[in-house]
Amino acid sequence: MRKTMKKEEIKKQIEAWVREFKKASPETILNFFLDHYGKEIAFASSLGAEDQVITHMLAAISRDARIFTLDTGRLFPETCEVLEKTRKKYGLEIEVYFPDYREVEKMVRERGINLFYRSVENRKLCCHIRKTLPLLRALEGCRAWITGLRREQAVTRISVMPVEWDEKHEIVKVNPLFGWSEKQVWDYIREHDIPYNALHDRGFPSIGCQPCTRAVQPGEDVRAGRWWWEQPENRECGLHPGKKENGKI
Repeated sequence: MRKTMKKEEIKKQIEAWVREFKKASPETILNFFLDHYGKEIAFASSLGAEDQVITHMLAAISRDARIFTLDTGRLFPETCEVLEKTRKKYGLEIEVYFPDYREVEKMVRERGINLFYRSVENRKLCCHIRKTLPLLRALEGCRAWITGLRREQAVTRISVMPVEWDEKHEIVKVNPLFGWSEKQVWDYIREHDIPYNALHDRGFPSIGCQPCTRAVQPGEDVRAGRWWWEQPENRECGLHPGKKENGKI
């Protein structure tokens, strides 16, 4: 029977893992944690470029790796298309989690269909109902999860490590591409002919819900098209809260 570790013990273990995997390849990181956690680890894919890279790696490592995605009900058609192409290419089961329709109906009835444009509070409520709550259901029974976070992606992600303690969900978070550049991601996609969202070719480096995502201009931050009407330090949906360092996010 696997020993249950206390939170303090897990955090100490994570510190050791960070030292061990800080210069390791994504494949090495994935291999280790898939073996370590077995059925108690899952990969949360947004079907973005980074997540497509990880899916390709997982398909080569283990056909039994658990992969899921969140369908908020406001996705681009191109995002649904890449989901189908990915399933077909790799023959993998990708679980799809939806928001509770009762919560969505109540929110829209009380605040309107496009409530998110009116305030950060409204936008975070929408993200909570459409993303955060489905994620909690998807992570039930997990002791760790895998993400496609990279340090270069946003000011809220500059301190991302290969392994972290996810305080919000109280499980281990594994970020195998934490140190990759955008160029590395796209070189890998082209080298391995990985399916990707067609919107990436139309100026969308980061893709979320259709009403909350726009194309970016050359030189803009890769996340500048997400919730573009808000300040950069607010541009997270709650799945990955930003860390504060030296008083700044």
